[in-house]
Amino acid sequence: MNLESVPTLAAVPAAEWDHLARDTSFYLSHRWLAGEETDPSATCTYLLVRDPHGRLTAAAPLYLVHDEPNTNYRPEHHLDVGQDEAPRVIAGARRGYHNAPLLAPGLDDRQRAGCLTMLRDAAREHAARQSTWHWWPYLTDRAATELGDAYGTAPRRIEDDATISLPGTGFDDYLAALPAKRRSGIRGERRAFDARALTVRTEPLANCVDDAGRLLAILQCRHGHVTDTAAMTGVMRRQAQAMGEDAQVTAAYDGATMVAFSLVYHFGNTAWLRAVGHDPQHTGDAFEYFNLAYYLPIEDAYRHGCTHLHAGMKSLAAKRARGAHTSPLWALADPPR
Repeated sequence: MNLESVPTLAAVPAAEWDHLARDTSFYLSHRWLAGEETDPSATCTYLLVRDPHGRLTAAAPLYLVHDEPNTNYRPEHHLDVGQDEAPRVIAGARRGYHNAPLLAPGLDDRQRAGCLTMLRDAAREHAARQSTWHWWPYLTDRAATELGDAYGTAPRRIEDDATISLPGTGFDDYLAALPAKRRSGIRGERRAFDARALTVRTEPLANCVDDAGRLLAILQCRHGHVTDTAAMTGVMRRQAQAMGEDAQVTAAYDGATMVAFSLVYHFGNTAWLRAVGHDPQHTGDAFEYFNLAYYLPIEDAYRHGCTHLHAGMKSLAAKRARGAHTSPLWALADPPR
């Protein structure tokens, strides 16, 4: 096996990279990571492991963080370190709260372990050149177990992640898999939403970044996050520019006013719920949030042939009530040597 590093994903064909990422995470997809390269708060490097025939066998992005605006990705919030001693290199995805090293399908356990050892050593060397160390945040279960073995250290559980399975071929099949009481409740929430007669349409995020940013900021503030409309609008605008036609919003309008929206990406066999926003002054009685966050994305996921909706962290009780199963997310740190 041979290892190289490159400073941009422009050096790697999208199909080659996504062959590894497709069954792992949208937040490790070629297009998403390429968009993250425009973020000035970190400098990217990509580790590539190739077999003797030149085929990409394993990969991982590394981010030297200069200034972390997202408190959820600050290591001192998850590790037993102060801000001054915290690692400044993130291994794997830096956004999305869903992370794993990328490994080619079909590798056996010995090959997987060998690739992880190469990625570990290269990440250590990269961090040491920056006079720091590295960590892997928001690892999935399997990734945490395998990396724990490779590093010889125990990962730390930091969050829980929710995914809704989508059996069959349509929304009725999803409903049929739920307990009778939940089926009745969801039908009632959908009837209330339909009765309000909002205009629902799908449109490019680029066409509605101001509305999406406004609604996202309102929801973030309600959850206790310090943010403002300009900041959230900037996030939405950068995402629209990076993701292009893949960034499609499902939006609900009361007349000319957008009152709720969701942004979902389809990658592999999964629909990835990226953002939801709504204005409580114009929503509530018709269960607009639940329809935009779950029921409409589930219908759309079936149309795209997806078998899962990734619903992410937080509000786990509401997600479980809509059929989600949860799994742990882990952090693993490689202390200075």
